[in-house]
Amino acid sequence: MADISAADVKKLRDITGAGMMDCKKALAETGGDFDKAIEYIRKKGQAVANKRAEREASEGVVLANVTEDSTRGVLIVLNSETDFVAKNESFVEFAKAILDLALEKNPASLEELRELEMDGAKVSDKIMEQVGIIGEKIEISYFAKIEASQVVPYIHPGNKLATLAGLNKKADLQIGRDVAMQIAAMNPVAVNKEDIPQSIIDKEIEIGKEQARMEGKPEAIQEKIAMGKLNKFYQENTLLNQSFTKDPKKTVGEYLKEADKELTVTGFVRHTLNK
Repeated sequence: MADISAADVKKLRDITGAGMMDCKKALAETGGDFDKAIEYIRKKGQAVANKRAEREASEGVVLANVTEDSTRGVLIVLNSETDFVAKNESFVEFAKAILDLALEKNPASLEELRELEMDGAKVSDKIMEQVGIIGEKIEISYFAKIEASQVVPYIHPGNKLATLAGLNKKADLQIGRDVAMQIAAMNPVAVNKEDIPQSIIDKEIEIGKEQARMEGKPEAIQEKIAMGKLNKFYQENTLLNQSFTKDPKKTVGEYLKEADKELTVTGFVRHTLNK
């Protein structure tokens, strides 16, 4: 058996993040070969993953950040089985490392993100290492990005909800943050009514008509009532028409126009793990 020094164990731990005893065992089983030891740890992760394939990984963290020039933002979700793991500092740091990599490399999709190289291995392989280390099913389940003249991120305390807000021009950072927090709090379905799919509009109109029929309203005014309800739907569910949470007397659109008549939102991303 190879002579496994404490320095070798520490080196492998620094590379993989695995526990000292796991690293010592991996080196012992592989004759002190670091590459084989890393592979050993990954195979352990795969074995754990196979056993826990049917488990639900519904906990985890939702993180968002932007590039240095604030023109592109990325949001990811790294799932775990338990909230205990999700709150672990090393798990959060691992998720942040994946987020930073996504910002740097700008992958086009979740699949491309999983294939990116991270510390000498694919992101998917590094996740498998963590599965072996932690003993839980871990997976990246969501990836989104937006580009705009200015993108502002918001992560709600607890890392269960995050948003990205894209603005059409540079603005005071607090304005962007207010919009990102509005998205988190009010969960709009679109920026403006023009952005809502026709299928959703048709469904809302039909719901409005059915409610009017059930209330015994005459058929001649059912359409008018439905359109009134649709306008209320726009006010409650489109970002620019929602009441601004910091000052409900104005809409988000009005709040932006007060700062700059040309300022508006070009897009947003919102994701939450909250049930």
